Amino acid sequence: MMRVAAIGLCLSVCLSPCWALSYVESSNGLELPALEGGKTELEFCDINEDGNPDIVSIGDHGSPYIGTDEHGIMVWFGDGHGVWNVYQEGDFGYGGIAAGDVNNDGHLDIGCGMHHNYADSGQLGAKLIEVALGNGTGQNWVAWDSGLAEHGETYGMFGTDFADFNNDGWLDLVSNSFGGTAGVHAYINSHDGRWDQSFGFTGGFSRMDIVCGDINNDGNVDFAVGQQFGTVYFGDGTGNFTLEDHNLPPPGGQGHSSVALGDVDDDGAKELAFCRDADRIEVYKWSVSGDSWQSLRGSLPLSGYEAVQLCDMDSDGHTDLVGFGTGTGTVWRGDGQGNWTQAAGFTTPAPGYFEALRVGGDIDHNGYPDITLVASEGSWPNDRNHLRCFKETSTADSLRITPAFPRGGEKFYVGSVQFVDWVCATPATETSKVGLELSTTGPSGPWSVVADSLMNSGRFQWTVPDEPSAECYIRYTAFSAHGTSTAATPRPFVILPPTGVNGPLPGLGSGNVVARVIPNPAQCRVQLTYELPATCHVSITLCDATGRVVSRLYQGSVPPGLHALSVDTRGLASGAYFLRLRAGTAESVRQLIVP
Repeated sequence: MMRVAAIGLCLSVCLSPCWALSYVESSNGLELPALEGGKTELEFCDINEDGNPDIVSIGDHGSPYIGTDEHGIMVWFGDGHGVWNVYQEGDFGYGGIAAGDVNNDGHLDIGCGMHHNYADSGQLGAKLIEVALGNGTGQNWVAWDSGLAEHGETYGMFGTDFADFNNDGWLDLVSNSFGGTAGVHAYINSHDGRWDQSFGFTGGFSRMDIVCGDINNDGNVDFAVGQQFGTVYFGDGTGNFTLEDHNLPPPGGQGHSSVALGDVDDDGAKELAFCRDADRIEVYKWSVSGDSWQSLRGSLPLSGYEAVQLCDMDSDGHTDLVGFGTGTGTVWRGDGQGNWTQAAGFTTPAPGYFEALRVGGDIDHNGYPDITLVASEGSWPNDRNHLRCFKETSTADSLRITPAFPRGGEKFYVGSVQFVDWVCATPATETSKVGLELSTTGPSGPWSVVADSLMNSGRFQWTVPDEPSAECYIRYTAFSAHGTSTAATPRPFVILPPTGVNGPLPGLGSGNVVARVIPNPAQCRVQLTYELPATCHVSITLCDATGRVVSRLYQGSVPPGLHALSVDTRGLASGAYFLRLRAGTAESVRQLIVP
């Protein structure tokens, strides 16, 4: 039974008003250690599991110990009020960072790409790409890095992100090079400390940014990168990726600056934002039917901004945009239709050149995401980077929880890892926890417990259960000693049936069922090919996204060998379908997209 049901307090459904956003600097403790110069990457995450967002990084060019005291994994522990206390560990640095639980032990771990891999051989920080296991304290990191940075990463890596590329329930890793030559590399998590490259290339210059998300809304993770060879790569659910830039602005000699992903139009797919020529803000939506990109930049500025982030800053259910450049930060409200209205701003000392920008952590639990950045300030030869945090100024006067992800329309495969996000306003004198429940039959439930009595950190790493449905909702409940607040995903999201994997399947001994779909859009047909090792009973059905059988295509005894079945897609409504092949007690499932 969930804790919220046991306390028997009144239930309130809270929706955030359209707040007049404003920001104040909250950087007490971030001045240590002093930074130097060059790019870096920051992440908000609750690394010590106390419910308060922390800031993590591996520093700028001054790390490790290059005219500064920076070194290794740097954690600025947050106290929930905007005061920070730094802890550092390791002899390496200057690069990008990601946070997630890579070994599924319930504690956040760190992935990083770096330029200064100065640690001794065999130690954490000796490789250009690293993964370090955490223990819930933000200290005492342990290397988990076999196989990383062994495929042409010979100069330096930087921007890094975690996501489940092959939908197997374990976080994988992708990293982008520092400057040039080392390229982009994706690694699959083998669950035992080894990482196997599934995609990668060397060469090309880079802006050092990389971020993961589902851009074409097919249930598979994609990524966007600031790199000379291209910007957007679509994933196929196995760890392989294909460049899909089409009509995007050319990336130029270094790639686009500060790539970011977020659902701008509330359809479940991620839109792409970046700064073109490190100056002009662009926002693009992928059109599946047209195989092209549509601009959603509207009236955003044509110059003056070096970095962007996408996040629901006012907690109204629509993604907003934060831009920063030359000492000026601006928040534009989104309306869910690609229109933007300037809502708030902040400044840093001149010249304020962008070196890092991250939004999303609610550092003081007032129900609104906050902003952290690194900017270059001062004149040569005394110019230096400075780490700053800006928090939204409103005060929480009551408990209020707001879903941040999923928001509806997303597609998740059974067994995949996803991040469930929220923000929760909690009055300053109270401590709150959060419970999560899932319904696969609509907004009225019934509800099953996903997690109970979570620390109010704003994020939970979720393995999607084997309950395919197009009517999925997550219900969020915050509770404290004085009351509860509940809210649910505003629109349904989809849990897709498992994809199946080529190779040995249970029920056929050492034999294989190898199945693939060959599309022929011109004739509105697809061909399913499959190979059997022995004679067995075969059943082939066409299912919709919920797993409901649309058509029974074949049923009978089939001899060993290679076989094919042609499927007519005329008359099918647009959307995702699945061809489910059962051979004996083995099963293979392949997705079919009807445009």
